[in-house]
Amino acid sequence: MRGDPAGMRVLQPRTIEEALDAFARRPSAVPLAGGTDFMVAWNAGGENGRVILDLSAITSWKRVRVSGRGLRIGALTTHWQLQHEASVKKHLPLLAEACATIGGRQIQTRGTLGGNIANASPAGDTFPPLAVYDAKVRLRSASGRRTLPFIEVFEGVKKTSLGAGELIESIDVDAPRKPTRQLFRKVGTRAASAISKTVAAGLLWTRPDGAIRELRFALGSMAPTVKRLRAVEAFVAGKKPTGEVVEEAAALLEEDVSPIDDFRSTRFYRLEVSRNLLRAFLK
Repeated sequence: MRGDPAGMRVLQPRTIEEALDAFARRPSAVPLAGGTDFMVAWNAGGENGRVILDLSAITSWKRVRVSGRGLRIGALTTHWQLQHEASVKKHLPLLAEACATIGGRQIQTRGTLGGNIANASPAGDTFPPLAVYDAKVRLRSASGRRTLPFIEVFEGVKKTSLGAGELIESIDVDAPRKPTRQLFRKVGTRAASAISKTVAAGLLWTRPDGAIRELRFALGSMAPTVKRLRAVEAFVAGKKPTGEVVEEAAALLEEDVSPIDDFRSTRFYRLEVSRNLLRAFLK
């Protein structure tokens, strides 16, 4: 069965207040940002009869602003904007790099960061960078605002902790102090557009004597939600990355994330590749 436009009702608010009011009155509506995933599902007949809340007219959510010590990224900012925005490339280069790996140019110019987060795919390429940057997600509804740590937005595959009538307004990220090393790496079936088998982001700060001051490392496509390697991060803090320390850290990775076999890859492959990425980064 294909998508039936005759059965689709589209709400087109012109302002934030109109959008919040419409969503409060119809909390079962589907918020539409770029629509890159929704249109695939709709074309397959999976969304017929739904009420659509089209957010495309809310221009104030399509901007990146310098805010305090970091950036406030509007939820409707596209992946294309983010990879070319000077402030993002300067302060959050891993996010800019991740946005450049999402689909082709058509997807990048339609898909939005807020829509990417709300979609809650385990394979979201922007999620490991946002996790290591300790991003915060600002939510807004007709009854007010609240802010969640990025990592707490996700509850499972395609599931978020957003309440009824809540929309993602922006993503706030403090610019971290300059790391000694940083990493973004997407591993897929091919170098062209492909869904990740595993995707990693890392930030590393070292002391003058070579010991690790702080490590932040996150993996996507390995579990139902993006995962920070908390056990690994705690283990290496204060230690010099000797061969023995690096191997123990790699062994600890499985305490933080336990991948599965699926149609894209195997548990064994994901673990080995992720351990190799961690080893190379620490060394």
